[in-house]
Amino acid sequence: MLPLFDRNPTRKTPLVTLGLIVVNAAVFIYMLFLSSQQYDIFIYRFSVVPWEIVHASQLPLPALQQLFSFPLWSVPSKPVYLSLLTSIFLHDGWLHILGNMLFLWIFGNNVEDVMGHLGFIAFYLACGVFGVLAHVAIYPNSLNPLLGASGAISGVLGAYLLLYPRAWVWTWVLLVIIPIPAYLVIGFWIVLQMFQGLTSLGSGMVGTAFFAHLGGLAIGMIIAGIFYPVLRRRRDALLRMPEVAWWDRKGSAPHGPF
Repeated sequence: MLPLFDRNPTRKTPLVTLGLIVVNAAVFIYMLFLSSQQYDIFIYRFSVVPWEIVHASQLPLPALQQLFSFPLWSVPSKPVYLSLLTSIFLHDGWLHILGNMLFLWIFGNNVEDVMGHLGFIAFYLACGVFGVLAHVAIYPNSLNPLLGASGAISGVLGAYLLLYPRAWVWTWVLLVIIPIPAYLVIGFWIVLQMFQGLTSLGSGMVGTAFFAHLGGLAIGMIIAGIFYPVLRRRRDALLRMPEVAWWDRKGSAPHGPF
């Protein structure tokens, strides 16, 4: 089940959502031009290593050497706690970034529409950091670098679920594309993350950061829930505006999500 787009036009230009996509893409493209050794060091310097967060210090050289396929003569400098933020702008592979940016575009623009630009960027970063910390709490001794915007985007999914549960999301299911309500699309994703997270926990393997996804989702729903009365009024005010999407002010947009 892969969501492709939603039937939920925004009334304001989603500057932050577009900006986040551009920044993530720019960092990823920059990484493509690094040599193999530069790439590995870049990933280490700007991603989160749970052990370092717990111990408030960088890995010692012998432990750090386990992460690299080439000899290291010194420990690369690294702002350990700043990596809680920088890690959410890194992606390791085309599928990783394309999947994350697709989800961010589908669901982020509407959440930004309601929260406003400044509120949305603060919300996004908070969900990203909390998602990382959730992963660190589950795997405090892990030496595997954690990177990706998944925790932040999971928080966006949580807010979208509260604000637009019945919005139609065109979804690729097997060989067809069909409209499915957002609460089913996101609900299925949540169940999948929980199942895969518990499975990985039982196996002791640290692979995909499912608990970063769940942590970001949880804090996103909590924040959106706390501010729900305000967000609901903003959402309803937007729905009363003429249904013309920001990219087509002279045209007509589909009916609203309700």
